[in-house]
Amino acid sequence: MNTDAAHASPLAPEWLAVPGDLNALQAPMWAAGVEKNDAGEVTIDGIPVSVLKEQFGTPLFVMSESDFRSRARAFKDAFDAAFEDICGGVDVYYAGKSFLCTAVASWVADEGLRLDTCSGGELAVAARAGIEGAHLGLHGNNKSDAEINRALDMAVGRIVVDSLDELERVAKIASSRGETAKVMLRLTPGVHAHTHEFIATAHEDQKFGLSMAEDSTEEAGLSAAEEAVAAATSYPSIELLGLHCHIGSQIFEPDGFAVAAEKLVGFLAAMQAKYSIHLPELDLGGGYGIAYTPVDTPRPPAEIAQAMAAVVRSTCSELGITPPRISIEPGRAIVGSTTFTLYEVGTLKTVRVDAPEGAIGQENVTYPRRYVSVDGGMSDNARPVLYDADYSAILASRDSEAAPQLSRVVGKHCESGDIVVRDVYLPADVAAGDLLAVPGTGAYCWALSSNYNYLARPGVVAVRDGAARLIVRGETEEDLLNRDMGVANV
Repeated sequence: MNTDAAHASPLAPEWLAVPGDLNALQAPMWAAGVEKNDAGEVTIDGIPVSVLKEQFGTPLFVMSESDFRSRARAFKDAFDAAFEDICGGVDVYYAGKSFLCTAVASWVADEGLRLDTCSGGELAVAARAGIEGAHLGLHGNNKSDAEINRALDMAVGRIVVDSLDELERVAKIASSRGETAKVMLRLTPGVHAHTHEFIATAHEDQKFGLSMAEDSTEEAGLSAAEEAVAAATSYPSIELLGLHCHIGSQIFEPDGFAVAAEKLVGFLAAMQAKYSIHLPELDLGGGYGIAYTPVDTPRPPAEIAQAMAAVVRSTCSELGITPPRISIEPGRAIVGSTTFTLYEVGTLKTVRVDAPEGAIGQENVTYPRRYVSVDGGMSDNARPVLYDADYSAILASRDSEAAPQLSRVVGKHCESGDIVVRDVYLPADVAAGDLLAVPGTGAYCWALSSNYNYLARPGVVAVRDGAARLIVRGETEEDLLNRDMGVANV
């Protein structure tokens, strides 16, 4: 159906336009293979969502395995091509924190990528999936002794050290084992990415990394980053591989990555000259954005790769140094758009809301906003309440000719902030029993899921070549009660 500005609500944010067709799937929010069939039902690789609901229930994370593999290959191929003449290619580490299970870890390995982990649990998944230790990295700002020992047991390819205290601990543990730990130093280059305050990670006032600012330690004239380089070279049990940075998440412009690359290459060259060392590796992190709404404009991997390669090439040439081996850490950019969450609609209500403040000539005027409740919520997608993250949604079980109505998709939890999609135009005839699909939920949704209000966490289904299979089983109430020792001891 066609819609027009007459249906626009003054309550909608400025970026949200009334869709020209409420029934259309808007790229690039959806995975390849997600379509509408003749009955108006959303399908993935030809499987209707009603079939998925019948077989696996809702809420449900629905992932395209083919799309995941394609995106993983796209990053590997684009960065290898861009850096071939500089350092022979790039090591791509999939950021497991975005979404990780043994099936996904095996896909990562199949497509020639490595795996970045942030905890003992993520190392355990990697081990269970059979990932070679040399192809693993361990991040984290507060690694336990047990996690450091586990990384050494697994002979991981790199431990990314986040502080001077941690560097000393890694050195002591490795020394006590009679081993050498392969280490990279995470630096904060002071590059401010255009992203939410809580997910921008390269400014000084936050928990991650070693500052490159010269006044960041009590050691006169030394930054925390340089002090860490000097300390690392003094520990016989440390092999300093190089430097690492991560400037933030959900970034669309390549400029920030290029500036960070220039600063890190310059610092690397200075440290090599000053301390007569060779630092063979440089990790430029991840944070590449995806489309959560129709106005988001993600950059193709090749565009990002070429911008970064140009800076590394020119800076290394200018400084007269051998280019380091580059690595990157995409997570969301690989898995985010591969997945949508399928919900069933429950209760609906419409409220009247005052006109936005400053709306001229609309004093004492109210407008309708419809609340559409679904059978999940902040327990399967915490990002809206954490970051004010925006999402979109579509009526997935049928087409509709009804007029668009500004809606807010909410969950069933006992929190007023339990919002899945803050603002979206949905057909006015959406009713209980309909299915809604929310795209872009592959990253940081299942990974951040909880059992708030004792809801069981949803399962994850992978679809490939017209077949669907569970790769993470949904929890049951029995699973939850099995951990309750009062019940277990009855």
